Amino acid sequence: MNRRIPFLKITYGKLLAQSLLVFLVAIWTIPTLGLLISSVRDKDQLIVSGWWTALQTTERTERGRTGAAKDQIERDGKFVLEGSFFEAGSNKSIQTFGDKIKNFEAYTPGQTVTFDDGSEFTLQEDGSYQWVSPVAFEHKRGKRIFYVATIPPVFTFDNYIEVLTSEGIGQSFINTLTVAVPATIIPILIAAFAAYAFAWMDFPGRQLLFVVVVGLLVVPLQMSLIPLLRMYNGIGEIFDVPAKSYPGIWLAHTGFGLPLAIYLLRNYIGTLPKDLIESAKIDGASHYHIFTRLILPLSVPALASFAIFQFLWVWNDLLVALVFLSKQDNQIVMTSKLRELLGSRGGNWEILTSSAFISIVVPLIVFFSLQRYFVRGLLAGSVKGG
Repeated sequence: MNRRIPFLKITYGKLLAQSLLVFLVAIWTIPTLGLLISSVRDKDQLIVSGWWTALQTTERTERGRTGAAKDQIERDGKFVLEGSFFEAGSNKSIQTFGDKIKNFEAYTPGQTVTFDDGSEFTLQEDGSYQWVSPVAFEHKRGKRIFYVATIPPVFTFDNYIEVLTSEGIGQSFINTLTVAVPATIIPILIAAFAAYAFAWMDFPGRQLLFVVVVGLLVVPLQMSLIPLLRMYNGIGEIFDVPAKSYPGIWLAHTGFGLPLAIYLLRNYIGTLPKDLIESAKIDGASHYHIFTRLILPLSVPALASFAIFQFLWVWNDLLVALVFLSKQDNQIVMTSKLRELLGSRGGNWEILTSSAFISIVVPLIVFFSLQRYFVRGLLAGSVKGG
């Protein structure tokens, strides 16, 4: 009996761990799935129902307006107004209708309604109507009819087309790449050199300087934006160059990303075999040759891990781009461009769903191309700190 207790404990522990893992995956996957479904739904349905009802037929109360007196035709001694409340090719259907908001369920499609003036109104299930009167119509505006319309599930790529065909979206995509690629490579290069120095080189104040670098991890980004911008403006005045430029935002992202990069890479490089470094020194290799021929090839997992972090951060950044870049066509990034598509009052908010997936295409490619290094490099860089 005592031998089975550890087995049961291990089994329950694995079951608990797996259940927790499934729960965490569901927390992240379900909202993403909902966002994907919403991005291909018709915008009219997206407004009135949630993504979980995407496969259900929805009902919505709407109102239509008939034609005016100028649209009437005379037929067999009577005056007729004809038309449809639905657009051509619509798959909506009428369930009930009425001439007042309070009685929109009073009549069924195909039923003829006699109004107080003796005219007869008939509304069909497909939204077409016929209004017949023994005397000529005189109203300048059409009569309002309230109805309940059923809308079957509709999936479309119109939201994606609207975003992709908007003016300037292609240029903003190129601008974002222009920001993200150098802002990822530059801090990696600098941090790799610094991490090697902290891990394998002896110099005065090494530990203290490393503590200062780690302490910079807790400095809020927002606190340093304005001082950095003022510094860039001052440099721009001295050298007569615009402060809001690509080199400025590259340096800004480099400064914000260096503390984490140095910390991760230093911890990873510090776990490499000491005998390997000493053997290279005995053979006469300098620090530069050790770094370029040994450390860099062995540090690919850690470099890839930080590259994913940094690229995702820069690609999705809005705040730093607004501060260090202008809104001109040759500088505006995708996050800022997509925000402009919504308007100042949040109009066309349904395109946010398609915009989100368009903006994550490149980060997904980067992640899946480097994901085999991601976990290995991240874990190795966080287990050993010295």
